[in-house]
Amino acid sequence: MRNFTKIGKKIVAIGRNYTEHAKELSNSVPKSPFFFLKPTTSYVLQGGNVEIPKGCVVHHEVELGVVIGKDGRDIPALEAFNYISGYALGIDMTARNLQDSAKKKGLPWAAAKGFDTFLPIGDFIPKGEIINPSDVNLWLKLDDVIRQNGNTKDMIFPIQTLIEYISSIMKLEEGDLLLTGTPKGVGPVNPGQIITAGLSINGKNLSTIKFPTVARTGLFIAMEE
Repeated sequence: MRNFTKIGKKIVAIGRNYTEHAKELSNSVPKSPFFFLKPTTSYVLQGGNVEIPKGCVVHHEVELGVVIGKDGRDIPALEAFNYISGYALGIDMTARNLQDSAKKKGLPWAAAKGFDTFLPIGDFIPKGEIINPSDVNLWLKLDDVIRQNGNTKDMIFPIQTLIEYISSIMKLEEGDLLLTGTPKGVGPVNPGQIITAGLSINGKNLSTIKFPTVARTGLFIAMEE
């Protein structure tokens, strides 16, 4: 068991990096990468619960996470893999109704993506165990029903391009996590349901995570009309 214990200063998450996912939400397919940030307080490790806030329509988004191994700025794509220490299986939980409202108003997505427990994360996977991160299968079940099943070969922008782009804007630091986008099949999660997700290569499982979901108490989201 290798726990994901080295938490960096930031979580950088790529939006719409799979064509079919962009289409399923009626979004345009991006011509260049774009990203948003999630707080490190959104991490939840195995044994914890994913909290569903009152007033939120929360969706699951299974993703390959890239763990940065050393500090770097203005990293050329050809050198990007030298800055990776490993990988992790994660789920970018999203309050879709808050995100949709923010998009319509041209506002940031921080509230929709940033609740506590909105990033269930698996164990750290050393870089050597994933020789080709552009051919990794990702799947997610909700109450034992498959909802997402995709492969990183379908990413619009590969990992080295993402690292080059992000590091041209901000320094990537040891322990930072890069979420690389989600394949199609995202959908709602309700309190009481069980989320199970996995990461495999050529049929060999490298990571499985399982998280119960519970209602978050003591919180009311007032939606503006």
